[in-house]
Amino acid sequence: MNARIQESIQESIGVKQHILSDEALMACVQAAAEMMVESLRAGGKVHFCGNGGSAADAQHLAAELSGRFYYDRPPLNAEALHCNTSYLTAVGNDYGYDLVFSRLLRGTAKKGDVIVGISTSGNSKNILEAFKAAKEMGLHIIAMTGESGGLMKDYADILLNVPSSDTPRIQESHIMLGHIFCELVESTMFPRG
Repeated sequence: MNARIQESIQESIGVKQHILSDEALMACVQAAAEMMVESLRAGGKVHFCGNGGSAADAQHLAAELSGRFYYDRPPLNAEALHCNTSYLTAVGNDYGYDLVFSRLLRGTAKKGDVIVGISTSGNSKNILEAFKAAKEMGLHIIAMTGESGGLMKDYADILLNVPSSDTPRIQESHIMLGHIFCELVESTMFPRG
């Protein structure tokens, strides 16, 4: 078998083992789920944002909540901020790409909502601008980042910083952690008899 394939799988397992042994990080995953449940129960919304692969993760996790995760149940109010390409390209062109998320957040979010920003570096300018707007508006902020937390850690109410600086390993762990909090939200909001 190709040695690099084995090495990549072992690296991924290693990062996940570090996460599993980090009790503080595990508590943050639980807290993120609880924050979302509290907002959703109060009529709030969960807004996701990211760029590139992290945009795909944002859209994926929003769909897990608004569609379904493990079982049929009512939809939850969740959306990824980048999905309207006409909006994204117009605002990117007219105002600058750094403002694409913050501008939409100002038009669609309300106090008590949750924003989940996903960035392996933790330094994505458009997510930082969204977090600044979120602070001003009274939203709850969850940052999913790599090891350092980047600049996003300074705005986050909850920091889910994967213990790695390797982008693919961070992204693999982001989707794992996202699946976990989606499962917790679903089972809390709609417990199965």
